[in-house]
Amino acid sequence: MRSSKFGASNRKLFDKAIRAKLTRYECPKCGKFKVTRKSNALWLCKSCGASFAGGAYSLESEAGQIAKRLIAEYDKGA
Repeated sequence: MRSSKFGASNRKLFDKAIRAKLTRYECPKCGKFKVTRKSNALWLCKSCGASFAGGAYSLESEAGQIAKRLIAEYDKGA
């Protein structure tokens, strides 16, 4: 599955991104592991038909997780 050139570290990062892209994730709405990548940052649950915006290669990006945590903390304090 390796097609990246120029070093082992680049090949490892490439393999990690491709594995994350092809992994099925749990749907936040129905709870089944049927969420797959439809296109760049768009994810679709094949069970309930819900679509989500997320990271380019995984359902949640690091920035999205931080934003979700900050919003929860803000709502909790108010």
